[in-house]
Amino acid sequence: MKTLTVRLPDDLAAQIEAESRARKVSKSDIVRDRLAAAQPQQAGPLDDIADLIGSVDGLPADLSSNHKRYLRAGYGRKRARRRELSGRVDQSA
Repeated sequence: MKTLTVRLPDDLAAQIEAESRARKVSKSDIVRDRLAAAQPQQAGPLDDIADLIGSVDGLPADLSSNHKRYLRAGYGRKRARRRELSGRVDQSA
């Protein structure tokens, strides 16, 4: 464990000392507890898209199970491209 020296305002140092006496732990433990509580929680990989999960209608609930059946049904296939040639739609490509 590393040692770090910091300068605190008198009122904050008094709060830490009072809490230390009340809880009967060292001032270092109080400071470590406060720093740990102030750290933001790390986001998981799904937290960025959590609001999107389940928002697409018409898809199977779980594509990972029975995936061969879903692939045979057409999920995952590329769609035919549509090109516009002189104002009309050509689907031959």
